[in-house]
Amino acid sequence: MIRFDQVTMTYPDAVAPTLRDVDLHVPEGELCLVVGRTGSGKSTLLRAVNGLVPHFTGGTLAGRVTVAGRDTATHPPRELADVVGVVGQDPLAGFVTDVVEDELAYGMESLGLAPDLMRRRVEETLDLLGLADLRARPLATLSGGQRQRVAIGSVLTAHPAVLVLDEPTSALDPPAAEEVLAALQRLVHDLGLTVLLAEHRLERVVQYADRLVHVPGAGAPLQAGAPADVLATSPVAPPVVELGRLAGWSPLPLSIRDARRRAGDLRQRLLHAPHAAALAPLPAPGEEVLTTCDLGVRYGPIVALRDLSLSVRRGEVVALMGRNGAGKSTLLRALTGLTSPAAGAVRVAGADPAALAPRQLVTRVGLVPQEAGDLLYADTVAAECVAADRDAGAPPGTARTLLDRLVPGLADTAHPRDLSEGQRLGLVLAIVLTGRPPVVLLDEPTRGLDYVAKRRLVEVLRALAADGHAIVLATHDVELAAAVSTRTVVLAEGEVVVDGPTSEVVVGSPAFAPQVAKILAPSPWLTVDEVAAALAVAS
Repeated sequence: MIRFDQVTMTYPDAVAPTLRDVDLHVPEGELCLVVGRTGSGKSTLLRAVNGLVPHFTGGTLAGRVTVAGRDTATHPPRELADVVGVVGQDPLAGFVTDVVEDELAYGMESLGLAPDLMRRRVEETLDLLGLADLRARPLATLSGGQRQRVAIGSVLTAHPAVLVLDEPTSALDPPAAEEVLAALQRLVHDLGLTVLLAEHRLERVVQYADRLVHVPGAGAPLQAGAPADVLATSPVAPPVVELGRLAGWSPLPLSIRDARRRAGDLRQRLLHAPHAAALAPLPAPGEEVLTTCDLGVRYGPIVALRDLSLSVRRGEVVALMGRNGAGKSTLLRALTGLTSPAAGAVRVAGADPAALAPRQLVTRVGLVPQEAGDLLYADTVAAECVAADRDAGAPPGTARTLLDRLVPGLADTAHPRDLSEGQRLGLVLAIVLTGRPPVVLLDEPTRGLDYVAKRRLVEVLRALAADGHAIVLATHDVELAAAVSTRTVVLAEGEVVVDGPTSEVVVGSPAFAPQVAKILAPSPWLTVDEVAAALAVAS
């Protein structure tokens, strides 16, 4: 169905190819998972399937890419739209209508299909993806999982043979992610659709993959094959695979069920092992620097937060969790004064953030939004650092020194928009920290980050907490919460439903427990690093 024959892709002004001599065949009816470090070339591989590379991006593509027998060199994206459906990371950005039913029909209108055929396919797609009850709903009112299913449905109505998805679960809570992956499973098994999917959070999807393609980057040869075979040597692996490597299991497990069946001996070894710290312990929390009292926020008739009371101290790392629409991002906005409360009060470092001038605000609280690039406006990294020093009233070079600590080796002349997700996040975090705010807020900080970049982020956040910052991060990434947070707060419908130590909150939650906790339950182990440290002490 999809075939790459000796494909080499070189972008304009690039010193080396992004992809080199790629040979790959994905048969009909397979779910093929594409993995690799940030910036390794995964998106280039995906975009080559529908002709965006090189017709839209420019550059030179050598070799041949064919999809359902069509050569992408001679068929631009518009001539592949009936064969290849593409769903990006942000479904809302790709919608062109306002209502679910209209969005499902739009692609068929563009292809000039007959009205009676369009009506039939819309009904079929509504049933297939469980969207019938949402047909008349405005797209803006849908949850993240619902939007993702509508985005998939909007390309499925054209009956493509291939579906290409770029990080479809990156912004979704665990239940919504399972909802989307279940829909993809039905498409592969019931309709024989070929799905090519890039994803950083392998713990969510690897067990569903028929084939795994590892893109190592720097033009190195691709690794493709059965997921367990590729992951045996890949530096990119989910916790369940890392635990299997640590325990010496062969073949490596890909699912929680398979790992639990083989974890009996490991549980026995850990039964009396000390709970050794995998990382240096953080100091005891200090003074209270963030409080909300009976906080309420409304968007017209919609109540986003209700009677929410919360306090955070210096040195704490607090994970805000909950399903999409629970109120996490609204709370972060209220803590920075971007959203005005309808009731209650907010105090950050002793002041109401909404009453502070910008220069005062940046010295009390800093927010890293979901799209970190939204805070970047200059043409070079150096210009961003200079502006950060000026805005915060900090000595020249402060932002650059922080950046070198977070992302060593980043060139002054690099354009912020050309950076990888991890580099861009590091630059924005350096800008935010230039004001030395006692409170640092992060909204979905691991979106688009690979496992190596995520590990580096954990180190950075722990260092900030050790320096006395209070860290609050809104996240759907249960593995990040397990690795870095000292406390977890779960929101539902704008209210706090759970607030306690992370080890207690996530172990008892089917939705928010990390993979290691699910495998080794009821013992309170959260990460592979914790298990490795305990085994090292026990031996």
